[in-house]
Amino acid sequence: MHQDDPVPPAPRGGPPPPYDAPVEPVADRRGAGARTAAFGWIDAAREQRRRAGLVRTLRPRQVESPLLDLASNDYLGLARHPEVTRGAAQAAHRWGAGATGSRLVSGSTELHARLEAELADFCGFEAALVLSSGYAANLAAVTALGGPGGLIVSDAGNHASLIDGCRLARARTVVVPHADPDAVRKTLDGHDGPALAVTDAVFSVDGDAAPLRSLADGCRAHGAALLVDDAHGLGVLGDGGRGTLHAAGLAGDADVVATATLSKSLGSQGGVVLGPARVIEHLVNTARTFIFDTGLAPAAAGGARTALRLLRREPERASRAREVADELHQRLTEAGLTVARPDAAVVSVRAPSPEQAVRWAADCREAGLLVGCFRPPSVPDGISRLRLTARADLTARQTREAVRTILRTAPGA
Repeated sequence: MHQDDPVPPAPRGGPPPPYDAPVEPVADRRGAGARTAAFGWIDAAREQRRRAGLVRTLRPRQVESPLLDLASNDYLGLARHPEVTRGAAQAAHRWGAGATGSRLVSGSTELHARLEAELADFCGFEAALVLSSGYAANLAAVTALGGPGGLIVSDAGNHASLIDGCRLARARTVVVPHADPDAVRKTLDGHDGPALAVTDAVFSVDGDAAPLRSLADGCRAHGAALLVDDAHGLGVLGDGGRGTLHAAGLAGDADVVATATLSKSLGSQGGVVLGPARVIEHLVNTARTFIFDTGLAPAAAGGARTALRLLRREPERASRAREVADELHQRLTEAGLTVARPDAAVVSVRAPSPEQAVRWAADCREAGLLVGCFRPPSVPDGISRLRLTARADLTARQTREAVRTILRTAPGA
């Protein structure tokens, strides 16, 4: 789930709340005198966040940072690879700085078409559609495939973009417990009409993988489709990084659709929907985040295309990212920390509280290590974490250094 997602966590021992569950009205938080200024209530909300230890701050990074980066999603170390940046620059020089319009007007170029063809071929799908972000891709897929009279069954741990897609879709949405194929089957029982199960392939909080084969079997038994967000699997899992669906033997199936981002393993920007040609044609005609959004910038398309070609040439980058994640998990676990076993490149380290998680991440930063920090209400189980991302370009020395810093700054160390 995204670290800024406002969905309240599920109560312990009970089912997760629906995405349209009522939340505390804004008016109840404004306090006396709020009507005297249009945004007077913001001060009270800010103070509430401060007391809860949930203040977030933008930190612009420099061109050259002295920090060892275990926070970004640059899993393969390609964001600043000379070939990738050169590919982005050449595309901008040839096609311009921007796409100039929506893709149905003037923003679709030969470069976009080539990128889509290469992504579909690499991941094993019939067709692909590139959008301006992974967020936009998820909104497009969920809203276009979840129409009136339909049913969407969504995992409680899904990313915020999938959650928002469910909120915007006109289908009925049921949230089921995390990674529970039986709950999906039970929810689909008795439903008469279009149905769609929605899940992350690799969940962004703990880095665990969804049971895709079991989910697919349950969907097929009920005539439902399966939509999988492979943002954290593309480039890391599957043969040569072809993704989680490729690894599960589901890529290209007629009832399976995948989404992914070009901003993680491919080091660029943008999102993609992959699936049967008729699904992609349907999105071109119905998906609002495709129809009304400016097309992906040529530089991002050129960078992603170059990164994809580099991954084809160097498939060992995928296995190296997994090796680094396994090493981080092993060393931190042996040292006594509670660490979720990674299925891809995300390593989650439990923190005692939100305040201590923030302090821990800040202490790591002061010691030269950049790590992620996830806190409630962003995490559905209410547990605060440091989130580490393994990268294929990390050396053994850097990995050991990162572990030493995390242990030295741990609460109570």
